[in-house]
Amino acid sequence: MTLRVCVAGATGWTGRAVAEGVVAADDMVLVAGTSRSAAGRDLGVAWGGEEMGVPTVASVEEALALDVDVLVDYTSHEVVADNIRTAVEAGVGVVVGTSGLTGEEFEVTDGMAREAGVGVIAAGNFSLTAAMMQAAALLVAPYLPHREVIDYASATKADSPSGTARELAERLGAVRAAELARPVERTGGMVEARGASVAGTQVHSLRLPSFTVSTEVVFALPDERLSIRHDAGGSAAPYVAGTLLAVRRVDGVIGVVRGLDTLLLS
Repeated sequence: MTLRVCVAGATGWTGRAVAEGVVAADDMVLVAGTSRSAAGRDLGVAWGGEEMGVPTVASVEEALALDVDVLVDYTSHEVVADNIRTAVEAGVGVVVGTSGLTGEEFEVTDGMAREAGVGVIAAGNFSLTAAMMQAAALLVAPYLPHREVIDYASATKADSPSGTARELAERLGAVRAAELARPVERTGGMVEARGASVAGTQVHSLRLPSFTVSTEVVFALPDERLSIRHDAGGSAAPYVAGTLLAVRRVDGVIGVVRGLDTLLLS
């Protein structure tokens, strides 16, 4: 079976790499890309090359009219929720690589997807090594409840925390509540310096030049610490294989599945 795929955000940093991966795959065909700035142009031309016979449209609604099996979303936190809802209501499975959605929003999406009988696979990071970082952290969580997450990203990243850090904190919270020797609200000085509480885990977002996306979780016991960290490089290549794996698997899913490691270990 050949999967008909639309990549939302196909002219973006990660979206383009994923769209190119779809084109190169033997079992997929790229039927459209979405981009408000390049709408109406052939996607190859929008990339600065030759025509490739793939239209670029302004919205997911327009793309779904082209008989799409799977929507891949690499857009922005401002539009991703609407894009998912539009696809789910149309009975189309979704692979979500865009950050910014909360655990509560995913719970709502899960109900919508189950009612529609379709799947949504979402990961804060579709890198295979980032997935293994999450799997390792979840393995540790039942035994080491003292933990905090550090989220590193570029100085221009629009949202915080990153999708990787938010997903990690929420999934750790589902395994075991974090323990704090002193409640955050009892902190003297500036409480804000203790970071944001995400599902009960303190998350600290650094936004500095030279970082792409790095995520570190620090577990601790008296007189010892364990750090598990993932560092991303400067290209979007690491996210392609995991995204395509999710595209191939989403038809067998009902509701929301979070985390690439969930697919890898199932």
